[in-house]
Amino acid sequence: MTNTDSLLAHRQADQFGRAVAMRLSSGSEELTYEARERLRAARVRALEARKKPAAAPVVVGRGASATLALERNWLNRIGSVLPLLVLAGGLVLIHTIQTDRRASELAEVDTALLTDDLPPAAYADPGFVQFLKQSGRGE
Repeated sequence: MTNTDSLLAHRQADQFGRAVAMRLSSGSEELTYEARERLRAARVRALEARKKPAAAPVVVGRGASATLALERNWLNRIGSVLPLLVLAGGLVLIHTIQTDRRASELAEVDTALLTDDLPPAAYADPGFVQFLKQSGRGE
């Protein structure tokens, strides 16, 4: 509903309300003083109730689902940002653990290469792969 449609609907509702009030007021001269005062008090209460903003949460439709549009205060904002911060912290922790694990694996490979009987240059020799295949150590 656009803003123009909302204003038009509001005007129509006001016109209808005025027409009903005029119709109800037309027969009030025949009523007793007490009845007229009770009606006046009821109108005042009705006007006061109309002026108060609705305090209930609003249901907002978004696509195929509906959500409650609650008042957004600082606690709600923290509550909505907190899961994102926990997720980001978890991802940083996982990255740190994997980096440390990878570094220790590389250190083990380097240690094995340096403490082996063969010199490191032998692993770069093209004939070394042939040697491994013939001796059965390459599988």
